[in-house]
Amino acid sequence: MYLSIRTASVAGATALLFSGALQAQDDSGIDIDQNVLDLFIESRIQQPANHATSEQIDTLRDQLVDIYMLSEQSRADELKKEPRLQAQLELQTRVTLAQAVAQDFVTRNQATAEEMQALYDEQMQEAPPLEYKARHILVDTQGEAQDIIGELEGGADFAELATEKSTGPSGPSGGDLGWFSPDRMVPEFSQAVMALEDGAYTQDSVRTQFGWHVILREDSRESTPPPFESMRDVLKQRVEGQKLQDFLKSLRK
Repeated sequence: MYLSIRTASVAGATALLFSGALQAQDDSGIDIDQNVLDLFIESRIQQPANHATSEQIDTLRDQLVDIYMLSEQSRADELKKEPRLQAQLELQTRVTLAQAVAQDFVTRNQATAEEMQALYDEQMQEAPPLEYKARHILVDTQGEAQDIIGELEGGADFAELATEKSTGPSGPSGGDLGWFSPDRMVPEFSQAVMALEDGAYTQDSVRTQFGWHVILREDSRESTPPPFESMRDVLKQRVEGQKLQDFLKSLRK
């Protein structure tokens, strides 16, 4: 949630004018607040300012001096009176302040271990109990799919047919989709897989947004939930994000 400064504009310069203590002075005689310079550098290189090379610092300082010089022209005072520019400056200021308040709120209301564990437990309870291993053959028309089902009924090998006829990206590997949980697939596909027995293929073609499928469910097993530690960062973000959303809702009441 950081405001990206992409153009050397009056509005961009205004967004940078938030003070600190140290000053960096250019040969032009213009004093540039060190915090502002650091912010400008970070917005351009997308890294902390102390990662910038001396060449990058010199180049970006020159660009920032240009911004300051333009913003201090007498014409700038006239432009500031234009309603659209006033609105842009107002929006820029409010966005920056809102971002700071949101970050401060999250810092003061960080996710606790108990909150993350509760969310993890909730998600594990909602997770599908089984995952499946399947192959499929994707074609453009229902007629093609039904013809393939006819070939399978005649004893044709599913993987060989998939390699020969499937238009999907898994075709060259015999239609192999590997192991997946139902929520990773579009609903029509998942429902068809779950309705099958292990080792069975669909007797009717299945239509999705991608085309017509013939599906072979090869195997199924109990899904293994990811360990808590592997999800800690995601859980932290979700808990803190929900706290922020709840805070925003309370402000609207």
